[in-house]
Amino acid sequence: MAKAARRKPMSEINVVPYIDVMLVLLVIFMVAAPLMTQGIKVQLPSAISDPISIEDPSQFLTVSITESGEYSLDVAGEESFLELTAVITAVAKVATSNPDLQVLIEGDAAVPYGVVITLMDQLQQAGIENVGLITQPGER
Repeated sequence: MAKAARRKPMSEINVVPYIDVMLVLLVIFMVAAPLMTQGIKVQLPSAISDPISIEDPSQFLTVSITESGEYSLDVAGEESFLELTAVITAVAKVATSNPDLQVLIEGDAAVPYGVVITLMDQLQQAGIENVGLITQPGER
């Protein structure tokens, strides 16, 4: 009975289990994050230029051209292969609701120059004024 009277209630929280759980979650996310990246394999040409700053990702739309000449449109993180006319139609629909839309072309280095120019020309004929090219950063 004397021992029970001497004990005081413990008013401290033991945070060690919470730290362990957070470290386990951190490791899980670090391992899983690279697996979540998806995309079309494109070997981009390199160029010496300053990177653009993307303040609002909803203002950009990416059209990819693979080495085999297939077109891919990146909409909301999902990419699908389309014909050139379907890509132009889809981009034009998005541009009607977002007039400040900038289309970025991600062309493989092995794609002939004429294919990229044809895409740019078709986009401009569809009313897209802001067309840019994505490249790998080169050495200065």
